[in-house]
Order: sequence, then structure tokens, then C-alpha cells
Amino acid sequence: MSIADQRTDAEEITTGPAGTRGRRRRAALIATPLLVVGVALAATNLRPAVTSMASVLGEVRDDLGASTAWISVLTAVPTVCFGLAAIAAPWLGRRLGAGRAIALALAVLTAGLVLRIVDGPWVVLGGTFVAAAGIAIGNVLIPAVVKESFPHAIGRITGIYTAGLAAGGGIGAALTPPMEQLLGGWRGAVGAWAVLSAAALVVWLLGARHGEDRGPVVATAGTRRSMLRRPLAWVVTAFFGLQACVAYVAMGWLSELLFSEGVSRTDAGLMLALISLIGIPLSFVVPPIALRQKSQSGWIVGLACCSLVAVLGLAVAPAAAPWLWSVLLGVGMGVFPLGLGVIALRTREVSETTDLSAMAQGFGYLLGAGGPFLFGILYGATGGWTASLMLLAAVIVAEMALGWAAGRPRFV
Repeated sequence: MSIADQRTDAEEITTGPAGTRGRRRRAALIATPLLVVGVALAATNLRPAVTSMASVLGEVRDDLGASTAWISVLTAVPTVCFGLAAIAAPWLGRRLGAGRAIALALAVLTAGLVLRIVDGPWVVLGGTFVAAAGIAIGNVLIPAVVKESFPHAIGRITGIYTAGLAAGGGIGAALTPPMEQLLGGWRGAVGAWAVLSAAALVVWLLGARHGEDRGPVVATAGTRRSMLRRPLAWVVTAFFGLQACVAYVAMGWLSELLFSEGVSRTDAGLMLALISLIGIPLSFVVPPIALRQKSQSGWIVGLACCSLVAVLGLAVAPAAAPWLWSVLLGVGMGVFPLGLGVIALRTREVSETTDLSAMAQGFGYLLGAGGPFLFGILYGATGGWTASLMLLAAVIVAEMALGWAAGRPRFV
């Protein structure tokens, strides 16, 4: 199935009069306060599986006797899953409906969080892959639910969604190191996040209710040019992938980098939490302002500059001002909601938005997955962080150039 043929809502092929082929589309989830809570809780669970493991990465490596190459694979697995599921999730949403598909995603996430603490290195990798697959489905389908169920409050509910993402990433990083001491090791601390995802599943099952069936819709004639043939679509995709690369390098390696430079494990976890928590106020402030303007290029470059200064600071004097570097990284990661917004702004129709979103998240996350892996490989090969950080700085410069092009007011 091509990207151009994907849809985010559940559709069932029907046959109308004279053999006309159409689609019976399941109604949107009913917009209720409980659904808003469900969206917020589901979003909060889409990052702790990544940041909780990252905050105790050294203990995991030592306990399992794992190599640096294995750790590099572990940090890259979530982003690979995010890319693959961006293509698969719309199909799942059509078959099950968004409500059931997201419920399945939360159930898979819970199972993966439990699985990855029960055995050795390969089970940890497998469990992480399962958990990340659940996260990836939510990454794609929850924003579709927001757009479809809250058409007159997209900005407000999107702010709640992205704030939930940031909060989940922050608490996962901040609480896991102290929980490690309380629960007798990294397995208990990492596995405890399954309780939060199970709670989110219960709330989602209670709050996700479909309205009346929309009835059959006759397919429209004509064909659309594939997003794969549109140059601007590739620019947006590359920009989204590079910002994801920077974000997941930070989430996967910042805590370990700071700890190796003399920062305590608890403080390193708090600093990792800080870069996520800064995204909460940014989610409510930056997108409503930037996305109303004609061009987003200046905002994207300005935020990315903060990341660049932080990375250069970590390369030159990591222990001199670790809190400052963490704050700057957190501000720089504010490009993520702008990346989502640019996908909508660079398209004219909802169908094009869906196509570009699937392409940008699918190929973009796969591109971003190389960042954590190469960052770790360079660290293992050189025995220091400088080469890895210089590579990351180069990625940020490329992100700024592509973000400038993606933010200009034009359409794919």
C-alpha cells in the first residue's frame, strides 16, 4: 500500500449502486472531557519507556555485561519503530478504528515494559521493540484523533497532547534513578512504568466512544500525485527526521554523558528530565504564535541555535554549566511541535496532510534512528564524546538549513 492511499480513520470498502466502490467510515470519537483526559494520559505514556531506560543506561549495561554497540542499538530501537509504524498505523486505524487501535497500542506498550525486565540483553531489546511499537502507533493516531474529534479546539488539545509528551519524558527521566534505589535495581524502576500505561489504558477504554456511523462515502475520481514525487515533501521529511535525530540522541545519551563527566546519577536524570519538562510551557506558547505567522523559518532556526550552543558547550566544557546546557537543549527541542505544524501548513487539503504526515514521520523517524546509534558507535570507537558531539552539531546545522526551507510559506 502506498503512502498516498493511507487514511487515519477506520474505513471499510463498500459497494454501492451500479458497483460504485466507496468507503464506510467509522464516526469520530465523541469529544468528551474524559476523552481529553485519555488523550493526555496516553500522551504521557509515549516517552517514559525511552527516558526511563536512558536515565539508568550505565547500570543496565553493567548489570547485563553489554557492549557499547549493544547500548547503541538499544537507544536506536525506539526511533526505528516510530518510523515503521508511521506507515503501518494508518492501516491499523482503518481496520480497528482509532479508539480500538490506540487501546491496542497501550496494551502492547504495557506488555513490552514488563517483558524487557524479565531476562537478559536480547529480551531487553525485544521488550523495548514491543514497547516502542505501541508508542509508535500512538504517535501517529492520537494527533489524528485530536484533529478529528476536536476540530474547533485543535490548538488547545494539541497543546495538552504535546505537554503530556514532554511531561512523560521528564518524569520518566527524573523519577527512575531514585526509584531504582527504592525498588531494588533498574529492573523494578524501569518496569514500574507499566503501571502508568495500564492506568492510561483503563481511562482510554472508558473515554473512547465512537459516535454514529458516517455511512458510505463514494470514492472520488482522479488520482493525486504521490508525495514521494514532491520536492518540498522531502524537505519537510528530512527536517522532521533531523530534529528527531537530535531529540533522541539527547534522550538516549545525555544522562550517560553527564554522569561520565562527574555529574551524579540523580542530577543527570534530573537534567534529562529538564529538557523534556521545558517543552510543557513551550507547547502552550510557541506553536500558537509561530504557526499563525506567514513563515516559521525564523522560529525554527532560532530554536535550533539553542541546541547548537548546548552541544558545543557539552563538547568544550560539559561539567562547567550542565544545567545551562540542559536548558538550552530543552528550548531547542521546541522545534518538534513546529515540525508537526509545518506538515499541516505546507498542504492544502486534509488528504495531503495525512499523506505528508505519514511520509514525514515514516521516513523521518527512520532517518532519525541513525543518530543515537552513530553517536554511541563514535563514543565507543574514540573513548570520548567530542567526535559524537561534533557529528550532532553538524546534524543541527543541516536541521537549521532544512527547517528554514520547510518553514517558508508555500505548498507541496
